[in-house]
Amino acid sequence: MYWIILLASAVLEAVWATALSLSEGLSDPLPTAVFFVAVTLSMLGLGYAMRGIPIGTAYAVWTGTGAALTVGYAMVFGGEQASALKVLFLAGIIGCVIGLKLVDGKRTEKA
Repeated sequence: MYWIILLASAVLEAVWATALSLSEGLSDPLPTAVFFVAVTLSMLGLGYAMRGIPIGTAYAVWTGTGAALTVGYAMVFGGEQASALKVLFLAGIIGCVIGLKLVDGKRTEKA
C-alpha cells in the first residue's frame, strides 16, 4: 500500500509542477488552486509512504518519478522539445526507480 500511495504522490508532484508552470507566478486562479491542492496531497502522500518505505528510497522515487512524468508531459504537449537523448535519460530515471523498488528491503520498526 505504501508504494501505491508513493506513486500516486509522484503523479501529483507532476501535476503541481505543471500547474505551477501554468499559474503565471501564482496569478492565474485555476492553475494556482490546482497547484495548492496537488502539492498538499502530494506531500501528505509522501509523508504517509515514508512510514513504510525508507526516506532515501521514498524521496528518490517520488522526485524521480515526478520529474520524469513532468518532462514527459511537457514533451508530449509541446512545452519542451523531445529528443532521443531526453527519452533515453528519462528511461534511465524510470529504470533507477524500478531498481530501488526491487532492492527495497523490509523496514525495521523503531521501538
